[in-house]
Amino acid sequence: MTEHQTENNSQNNKDWYLFYGDGQDHDIDSQKKMIKEKMKSPPPWRKFLEIEGIDKLKEAINLDDSENKNKKIEEITKNSEELKKIYDQWQKIQKLANSPENERGREKGKRFRVSSQPTAANDDDSEDNPKITVLDAVNAAILLRRPLLVTGNPGSGKTSLAYAIAHELKLGTVLSWPITSRTTLQDGLYAYDAIARLQDYQLITDPEKKKLPDIGNYITLGPLGTAFLPSLYPRVLLIDEIDKSDINLPNDLLHLFEEGKFSIPELVRWADTSQPKTSTIEANKTVKVRTEDASIEDKATIKAGRVHCSEFPIIIMTSNGERDFPPAFVRRCLRVRMPDPDPEYLKNIIASHFDGDSYEETKKATDKLIEDFRNKEATERATDQLLNAIYMRNNLNPESFTEDLQELLFKSLSDTDEQ
Repeated sequence: MTEHQTENNSQNNKDWYLFYGDGQDHDIDSQKKMIKEKMKSPPPWRKFLEIEGIDKLKEAINLDDSENKNKKIEEITKNSEELKKIYDQWQKIQKLANSPENERGREKGKRFRVSSQPTAANDDDSEDNPKITVLDAVNAAILLRRPLLVTGNPGSGKTSLAYAIAHELKLGTVLSWPITSRTTLQDGLYAYDAIARLQDYQLITDPEKKKLPDIGNYITLGPLGTAFLPSLYPRVLLIDEIDKSDINLPNDLLHLFEEGKFSIPELVRWADTSQPKTSTIEANKTVKVRTEDASIEDKATIKAGRVHCSEFPIIIMTSNGERDFPPAFVRRCLRVRMPDPDPEYLKNIIASHFDGDSYEETKKATDKLIEDFRNKEATERATDQLLNAIYMRNNLNPESFTEDLQELLFKSLSDTDEQ
């Protein structure tokens, strides 16, 4: 397929895109209408918790007339405590996303550019393997409600992709879950501090007040658990470097990815034993717990110890290709490899990170750096190495930016210091 054909195909495919990966603020009204229409009907086999009235609430939020919109929202939420909680929580998530606290994440999403180069649909980057764009893979994962497993060289932008999605689609802050060899499923779902609860109980001296403190004060949902709370729109969840996990973690995620729900055993037992077993008080078997959104004071309400998503989160899992995954896990994901950057992609990245005027003034020198960066024999190098070199060249005297310094900055990530 020629470069011209690829460009035309990519352009034709954009009519079904929700995410464009260009860092631009697209027409918000049009985008909301697209999200409403294309996100409203998931595949029948990917439907999760249905909340009565939530579609009407989304329609009200998308109204152009702000006065009529506020009136409609008030009418809908005043008759449903659940919808009011979901709406209020979403408003706070949006506020958090635009706060100074999230400036770094916001800048990551704003500056990142997704390459339009076709890439392998999975880890096998051979000539016979079908090629797609990263944008195709991201948008397919969003529409199908499937996790996206992203591989590629270190520094190719796998992590930044999640921030770009959250920024462009206005989906709030990114929930990040970094993986190590000791990470377990429960680490991502929730933490329960039973020792602290017991210690607080022992500190109660008044016999009449001697009872265990509220269990909700000692449970905090992790990034994975927070992502699966019922919400107005899907949260963006980054599971970073999943290939570093224990061999069992991918299999442990299967049920959650398939069913979109999980239980907290401590709260299930509490709901079973703390209330009389009558249907009239079923709605009272709730507890409020902290979430990964630590800056939001309002707690999440958990009923009967079970969490069930209404919108399947947009899950980006990154991998450096250090291991293979079980077929059952792979079947539940879409897979794509981040391509190595071409000159045009690198120029777009540079332009997004540096002032336009200063970039134009040093364009010739920058083009030379890009050529040197791409012509290195090393196959493993990160885009931020090029950005570091451009920054130093722009801030040093010309004679200070030597070839040796450039060689240091462009050193292959796979090189060792052994002699």
